[in-house]
Amino acid sequence: MLIGSLVLAITAAGLRLFFWPLALIVIPVFLWLFAFFRDPHRTVPVEQHAMVSPADGKVSDITEIEHDELIGGPAVRVGIFLSVFNVHINRCPCDSRVLSIEFKRGKFINAMKHNAASDQNESNTIVLAEPNGDQPIAVVKQIVGLIARRIICTAIKGDVLERGQRIGMIKFGSRTELTIAKRLNPVIKVQLGQVVRGAADIIAILGNPIHTQEPVSGEELEKMLPRETPA
Repeated sequence: MLIGSLVLAITAAGLRLFFWPLALIVIPVFLWLFAFFRDPHRTVPVEQHAMVSPADGKVSDITEIEHDELIGGPAVRVGIFLSVFNVHINRCPCDSRVLSIEFKRGKFINAMKHNAASDQNESNTIVLAEPNGDQPIAVVKQIVGLIARRIICTAIKGDVLERGQRIGMIKFGSRTELTIAKRLNPVIKVQLGQVVRGAADIIAILGNPIHTQEPVSGEELEKMLPRETPA
């Protein structure tokens, strides 16, 4: 925002030298710049078995996948298109642990062309497992678009994340995908064309819930059990 403000200030100063009213055209651009980087507070749903949206935008496709290499089996993928007017913060869909993160360089095809953009565009793929496990349960993929040129990911391998937690952003129009393992029996709760909000709207309800708490050890369990006092 600082860089953008400086560029706009220099532009306004240059336009003012020619005809001062021209300098006013930078005002709406300045307001849009700050609106683009907005990060509103979101109330995360309390439903125990819910996966929330990883991004703001419009649901562009819902695809059944026979075998997803990262999931290691059947999966369902929900694609979300982000316009330049959407909030661009990405969120974690569920309580999880980051198994891996892979950045791939590629093209800048219009993100509206979801199949081509998903396969060929520059992207960052975050594989998530249960907080206490190693088997993948979901994948969040950040994909650039025609205008978007930079992906930011704040999560790192090994991070234990909470549902709705911020994990990065994509600048200036893009696509975010959420892929869910079919072994979790996800029931998709969104429809094509539906507008969703990151962290606030539910993408799927899991028939087989993920485990989110540390298992209790035998020693800890013994401490928790009631003891008889001698007579």
